[in-house]
Parts: sequence; structure tokens; C-alpha cells
Amino acid sequence: MKKQLWIPQVICIFMLLWALNPSNSYAYYILLRWVCCGVFAYLAFQSFEQKMQGWVWILGITALLYNPIFRVHLNREIWSLVNVVTIGIAIVSVFAFKKKGGK
Repeated sequence: MKKQLWIPQVICIFMLLWALNPSNSYAYYILLRWVCCGVFAYLAFQSFEQKMQGWVWILGITALLYNPIFRVHLNREIWSLVNVVTIGIAIVSVFAFKKKGGK
């Protein structure tokens, strides 16, 4: 059975886009941290298994950044920028995994 790695990435992309809305509750950002941390940690592990070393680092650091237990405290403007960069990482990783799976 073929793994559908793009599904969790797309979920994160939509959640990160929604996080750019400044009227979200604090609970939404806590949920976002749990989801993004889990998804990016899983993707880092998948990268390790597929010997995609650069992606292991990128996705692992992204997972650590969104870690809900040992939180990184940034102001809203910086988090918005981080969210936009993370959206870019997630989009590019969809194609990187697809390309690697196609070889």
C-alpha cells in the first residue's frame, strides 16, 4: 500500500494558513502546535528512512519549533512569518517526497 504522505502536509498547510487570522483563540494555536509538531516529526522520520538527510534536518527543526511541551515563545508578528515559511516548507516537501517516491 502506497503511503499518502501529502495528506498530513496539506492539513498543516491549511491550519497554518488559518493561523494567520489574528482573531483565532489561544486554544487554536495550542492545537496547531500539537498537529504541526506531530506531522513534522513523522515526516522527519520518513525522511530518515528514505535517506533524505537534508529533509531530516529541516523537518526535525520545524517539529522542534512547534513543540507544544517545550515551547518557543515569539510574538505574533514573528509567528506569522514562521507560519508562512513553514507553509513553504510543507509545500516543497510534498513535491520532494513525491519525487523521491517516484524514483
